[in-house]
Amino acid sequence: MKYWSAATVASPDVFGPRVRVPAHWAAKGFGQRAPHSGLSMSGITVYGCDKGKPHCREYIEVQLTEPLVVGQRYYVEMWVSHLPRSLQCNNLGFYFSEKPINELTDRELPFEPQFKSEKIIDCSHKTWQRLAGRFVAQTEAEYLIIGNFSPDSLTQTHTDREDALQFGYYYLDDVLVKKVPPILPIPVKDDDLTRLQLEEGMIVTLQNIYFEFDSWELHPRSYIELKKLLTIMKNNPGMIIELRGHTDDRGSEDYNLKLSEKRALAVVQYLQQHGIGEHRTRYRGFGASQPIAPNDTPEGRQENRRVEFLVIQKLQ
Repeated sequence: MKYWSAATVASPDVFGPRVRVPAHWAAKGFGQRAPHSGLSMSGITVYGCDKGKPHCREYIEVQLTEPLVVGQRYYVEMWVSHLPRSLQCNNLGFYFSEKPINELTDRELPFEPQFKSEKIIDCSHKTWQRLAGRFVAQTEAEYLIIGNFSPDSLTQTHTDREDALQFGYYYLDDVLVKKVPPILPIPVKDDDLTRLQLEEGMIVTLQNIYFEFDSWELHPRSYIELKKLLTIMKNNPGMIIELRGHTDDRGSEDYNLKLSEKRALAVVQYLQQHGIGEHRTRYRGFGASQPIAPNDTPEGRQENRRVEFLVIQKLQ
């Protein structure tokens, strides 16, 4: 479940070979289902608010590897399986958002999913079922949130079991989002890295470079911008650049300095792994010493957490 997170204060579950299910939950059947593939899967509560279930709506969220293209048709798919004693429900869906969702609630999120299951999902006779559909992107969404976005009063349920639990709970695995032909071109914005006229002495901020929290591991979403930088370096074989890492002011000065240096190094290593000579890249960390926005707001701190490059030499 790497790169996935919760979209609310409710707590989705992760099941895998190293996960120990508490005895009182194991007695209800939690964790007895094997993943559809691989070693792990997620589990979320999708119904039960009106029956007093704590954390009666749970959602999982992930950043897409690239934004949706407006007007592009997409296919979405995931494999689902309900807890055997769970109520069977409909309305399990996919919601694509332009911004990350982090709501302080454990009830339903009032969003309209781009696709959801209109019929009750009954896995009684099958271990797993495929839930799939198509939609046309209306926004340049960058995040996918999965769950039930309808209240209990608008959610259908069913069970044949006398020992049924009074809530709905589904396992989720193997989520897929892909474009459906014809494939539309990705719009290139005016400030796109590929449109800049680079000159010696220029400092350019790399857009959409993401790292795991408190880490220098690059998030897959970063590769779009890094591939652009890689192309520029290959098209300008005489170019030498210095990667510069920056942080916000959270944490000690020494810690931020080391973290910013390691994040700049991560970008350098990406370039070197893809054929750029070691002599063409340098790196430095500045910690929180060069903010470009106030650090007293989440938005400002996000702007300050960045990686830039300085054009040291540009020869044709």
